[in-house]
Amino acid sequence: MSDFLLERNQAGRLVLTLSDGQVHVGVTPVRAFPLHAPEQFLAFVSVEGKELAWVDDLSGLTEATRDLIAQEVASREVMPTIQRIVSVSTLSTPSTWEVVTDRGATKLILKGEEDIRRLGTWTLMITDSHGLKFMLPDMQALDKQSRRILDRFL
Repeated sequence: MSDFLLERNQAGRLVLTLSDGQVHVGVTPVRAFPLHAPEQFLAFVSVEGKELAWVDDLSGLTEATRDLIAQEVASREVMPTIQRIVSVSTLSTPSTWEVVTDRGATKLILKGEEDIRRLGTWTLMITDSHGLKFMLPDMQALDKQSRRILDRFL
């Protein structure tokens, strides 16, 4: 179990009460490895940027605490998932990609091939020219046209 209490106040801010009774309003949960270990290694950071508490594994927390953390993290960590690559303007960079994500259709500009980062055997993270990151969790799950386009950039 944890040695702290996490609650949301009436203003909607997270309140962290430590085992020594210290109360910190407006804390932010920060994942150390949001892509590779989202359920492990989380810090609670004060408004001033100071680390207040560390959690090695979220499974040791109460369900209510895990829910509060998930809500807070979800509001900050927006990473659309690419489901299909509709088209690209050119097969060299920079190029404009039309994609369908879990949040709808969009266009992104790929500045260079280095903006496609491999996170695992079949997992990619693509960063567009504005710094927005798109997740492609399983290249093998893409349709043939999408895979064909993607293969030209890998």
